[in-house]
Amino acid sequence: MNIKTEIRKTFDNKGRLMAIANLIIEDCFVIKNIRLIVGKKGLFVSMPSNKIGDKYIETCHPICQEARKKIEGSVIEAYKSSIS
Repeated sequence: MNIKTEIRKTFDNKGRLMAIANLIIEDCFVIKNIRLIVGKKGLFVSMPSNKIGDKYIETCHPICQEARKKIEGSVIEAYKSSIS
């Protein structure tokens, strides 16, 4: 799976949110507004979601752990490249 990550915006000292990104998968599908967040165990990716009632429901997400790791790795790598 070919994934390109575009970091749209980075945040300095704005709490846990570190960046907003777009993913382009296989040069034919885009996922917008992926958030890179600092958690208790380090950086993680939060997929786009909508608030329905009191809950946030992801509008899209990887089905398997391998895809999640690949997406997370791509976003973290692009973020680190953008701040150096």
